[in-house]
Amino acid sequence: MTLKDILVISGQSGLFRYVSRGRNNIIVENLSDLKRFTIPSTIKISMLEEIAIFTDNEDVPLRKIYHQIQEKENGGTAIPHKSPDAELKKYFAEILPEYDRNRVYLSDIRKIIMWYNLLCDLGITDFESPEEPKEEEEPKEENETH
Repeated sequence: MTLKDILVISGQSGLFRYVSRGRNNIIVENLSDLKRFTIPSTIKISMLEEIAIFTDNEDVPLRKIYHQIQEKENGGTAIPHKSPDAELKKYFAEILPEYDRNRVYLSDIRKIIMWYNLLCDLGITDFESPEEPKEEEEPKEENETH
């Protein structure tokens, strides 16, 4: 399972996996307890792969931030998401020093860290960027003269 397979649902805590689509709803599975339920198709849903964090220059994809946390923690979990506010901000600044402090709220930092720890607990640790297919070079034709 990769970040493109994992969903965040507005108004719901935790992470989910897409299961199926109904007429006016979507069936999802909670990754923590594996319970399935339906949600109306009008609810806002995002894939973790699509989420990015504001910085002073450009938005940074969540997968890059998770990769940086993974490197900092040697593949282990991050600090608890319920740590004191100042500790969370300091930790996040170590991971992403250029994050936009006016647009990235403490609640965002808590979610990012909570989701990272949940993914680690579930063994989902492939945060590398998806490889784009490389174009194969055509062999150069040599002009032969006889």
